[in-house]
Amino acid sequence: MSFDVAIVGAGYVGLPLSATFAESGCRVLVVDVVQGVVDALNRGESHIEDVESARLKPLVESGYVTATTDYADMKEADAILIALPTPLSRQREPDLSIVEAATRGIAQVLREGQVVVLESTTWPGTTREVLQPILEQGSGLKAGEGFFLAMSPERVDPGREDWTTKTTPKVLGGIDPESTRRAAEVYRRAIDTVVQVSTPEAAELTKLLENIFRSVNIALVNELAQLCDRMNIDVWEVVDAAATKPFGFSRFSPGPGLGGHCIPIDPFYLTWKAREFGFYTEFIELAGKVNETMPYFCRSLVSQALNHHSQKAMKASAILVLGVAYKPDIADMRESPAVKLISLLQNAGAKVSYHDPYVASFDEHGLSMSGVGYEPERYDCVVIATDHDAIDYDDLVDRAQLVVDLRNATGEKGTASDNVFKL
Repeated sequence: MSFDVAIVGAGYVGLPLSATFAESGCRVLVVDVVQGVVDALNRGESHIEDVESARLKPLVESGYVTATTDYADMKEADAILIALPTPLSRQREPDLSIVEAATRGIAQVLREGQVVVLESTTWPGTTREVLQPILEQGSGLKAGEGFFLAMSPERVDPGREDWTTKTTPKVLGGIDPESTRRAAEVYRRAIDTVVQVSTPEAAELTKLLENIFRSVNIALVNELAQLCDRMNIDVWEVVDAAATKPFGFSRFSPGPGLGGHCIPIDPFYLTWKAREFGFYTEFIELAGKVNETMPYFCRSLVSQALNHHSQKAMKASAILVLGVAYKPDIADMRESPAVKLISLLQNAGAKVSYHDPYVASFDEHGLSMSGVGYEPERYDCVVIATDHDAIDYDDLVDRAQLVVDLRNATGEKGTASDNVFKL
């Protein structure tokens, strides 16, 4: 069977991309190394929140989506899109081992005329310096002649509905003009807007800039929140007031830290690469430090609240952490700051439980927990780490003995209540 597109990786990037291409009339081959995932996809069962099974199943039944673990099947595709994770090592350096292994597999089946595009977020130079040599040596074909190579970074925001894979503009840069042109033709079959840049390096850096922008600005308001705590000024009032300016200001909110796959990780790709050029990205690294210290500051805030409001020590206090997903109204736990905060509270001797309507249990960074029922009155303190819409926060303020609100979820009621302490 021939395919218009093969997508390597059936995760939070690859599966929505597969569904989008299929819905535009393309035959899509999804390639993943996990047999269980492949079997489920071929039954029309999705494991990704942003692609419901009800959406996937008809695409599978009509033959527009097929899943496999066999790289050889990609030989029948016109284009191959790589949508795999690029984590950091324990030394906070880019780990491209997953992408490199997949690229070696692609090289073995690559045929003349195919288009290969990297979607994974990484440092500028990856497509040209890492993927191109592997593909050329493994296939015997030359990039830009025998096959065509480009980079188009994913721009996925899990749980978002106003901007989708189809409607979010797609930045794309090839190793030469013909690679750019051919890759753009592929994406225009499914994506509304394709933005062409001159090189893959420009495309790679574009994605990093987008996430660095958020990281730096979140660090700014997180640092301001710590200063406001000392100055006895409501940081939320300040942010709200500043946001009334119709120009020259973008609103960012403080919180217990950064979560998700992109913002806590992506900036470090650039700091690592910059050292090769004898350059130190001080703004980026400082932002990382500020954001990484926020769980520690929030732990101190919980301790102060227990002491001042209830005359209790952290040790042996029963604490309910409300929300452990990294952002509201999804189940995604990647790099969630709530996990670090729970560990810090436990290390201080607190008896910590959590409730999250989207996360029944988790096993992250050495911490394994199962959620409990929503009974806020049973705890010495309730800490709002993630502000899910499913929670009635006015009711929470009425029922809980003490609330530490790290997201301003309690709003005006929380500001007026003496049992609420805000970040």
